[in-house]
Amino acid sequence: MQTSSSTLGEAVDVETLRLWLAKGNTLTVEVQTLDQGLHVVRLHHAAGISRLVDDNGQSLSFTGTQWISRLLLPLGLTHGVQTWAEVQDEMIGLPTTPIDNASLLAHGTRVAFQTR
Repeated sequence: MQTSSSTLGEAVDVETLRLWLAKGNTLTVEVQTLDQGLHVVRLHHAAGISRLVDDNGQSLSFTGTQWISRLLLPLGLTHGVQTWAEVQDEMIGLPTTPIDNASLLAHGTRVAFQTR
């Protein structure tokens, strides 16, 4: 995965993230819950938003936040913000308006990455 030394691309694997963080860069980790017990990781940084992917470029999905913690805590990331994917009420067809990323993170739930 190629990125410049100061920015991350749209898709980032764990090794690229480790190297980027080792240079002193910072970011906000978003743990986006797609469904009960299914999560993906989005990384918010100065240049935009990146998704955490495997070696094939596919988004990593996790069946629990403990797996995210076990992956990210050794990289020095101690917490994140849990958010929920936007859904539309299909039962009654109410329209929804997209939430901007700043509001999404501001109203999410802070989670600590801790492994025992």
